[in-house]
Amino acid sequence: MPKKLVIKVTAGADAPERCSQAFTVAAVAVASGVEVSLWLTGESTWFALPGRAAEFELPHAAPLPDLLESVLAGGQVTVCTQCAVRRGIEEKDLVEGARIAGAQLFVQEIMAEDVQALVY
Repeated sequence: MPKKLVIKVTAGADAPERCSQAFTVAAVAVASGVEVSLWLTGESTWFALPGRAAEFELPHAAPLPDLLESVLAGGQVTVCTQCAVRRGIEEKDLVEGARIAGAQLFVQEIMAEDVQALVY
């Protein structure tokens, strides 16, 4: 099993099933003891703002706020720098524990030994 799982979410409310799958896999991995780095890009970027995950609804899926809370408690949540800038989001706007970082850090994370990267 990889020592670390890096998950990049490219979908938000515009593709709810894909978005929910990414958050679910991240939360299950954290609960399984896997080191997780969840990257929010594109429309998923909005879920790094307080209260925004609560607006997300998908029948028969775990509530997004619960999944996000699980990942924040045991992993790392990162918002793409360019995605944040395009949406006028600053570090001070994010939920506690989230950060903003760019492609250089993403590449560094996925190229490390014993890392599995997934893109949703």
